[in-house]
Amino acid sequence: MEKYEFVEDIGSGHFGVAKLMRNKETKELVAVKYIDRGLKIDQNVAREIINHRSLCHPNIIQFREVFLTPTHLAIVMEYAAGGELFDRVANAGRLSEDEARFFFRQFISGVSHCHSMQICHRDLKLDNTLLDRTSSSPRLKICDFGFSKSSLLHSRTKSIVGSPAYTAPEVFSRKEYDGKLADVWSCGVSLYVMVVGAYPFADENDQTNIREIVKRIMSVRYVIPGYVYISEDCRHLLSRIFVADPARRITIQEIKNHPWFLKNLPRELTEEAQTRKENSTCSLQSVEDIMKIVEEAKNIPPPVSRSVGGS
Repeated sequence: MEKYEFVEDIGSGHFGVAKLMRNKETKELVAVKYIDRGLKIDQNVAREIINHRSLCHPNIIQFREVFLTPTHLAIVMEYAAGGELFDRVANAGRLSEDEARFFFRQFISGVSHCHSMQICHRDLKLDNTLLDRTSSSPRLKICDFGFSKSSLLHSRTKSIVGSPAYTAPEVFSRKEYDGKLADVWSCGVSLYVMVVGAYPFADENDQTNIREIVKRIMSVRYVIPGYVYISEDCRHLLSRIFVADPARRITIQEIKNHPWFLKNLPRELTEEAQTRKENSTCSLQSVEDIMKIVEEAKNIPPPVSRSVGGS
């Protein structure tokens, strides 16, 4: 705990609280997620940590380490200061096609790395993509691996997780499905939201009607409003993603070869350049050490002050 000092609160959710902290030695800012010790430390928490640890890519928030406080399990991650991509889209109304392509390429690059490591994210959405402001142009970073699943470590995917508006039709069937192809659908919803500024399967008069959203997803009922100009290549890509039968849906690799994706593709996003950038892991903490800490976090400690992170 002495390694980090509190800077400010970032937010809270069902998981617990997140705080911006500073490494006292390196002065690096990090995001630290605190989860109550005890019953909240289950197999899903362990899965999130181990899956996230295995991923090291420029378009994925880096996992650093875990540590224990008397009351919490703390997960240390790279901090992205640019906020959520969702907020950028919401503030702009919608993005130009060129700007959407700029972010979508990075999004697909990160998802492609997850899949190459046999990990399905299962909750891809603009709310789970952060922006890093350390370079001249914003770099997209995928975060939140709470629903992720590894085909190497876990059973076949059949549970309904994630956010309904981004969920593929086969996920609602309660049968086994290919998590990678379900991720592709979520990527398509993210692209649509960027270029249109609305959800593809939501009722414009009642955006919160989940039953209607599911019905429209199952029948792949979406339109591109007449007031939004979208190129034929972009429309074609969306039509290849929004396919009810996952066996006929475009794959991540096919997306990377699609004309819309390839238009003026920068050198750093080519396959060769991406392969060079990918390392085996960003964390120096071993899986064994992490699992020992997670196991210890299951023990409910004696009552002490509930304050975490120095606030």
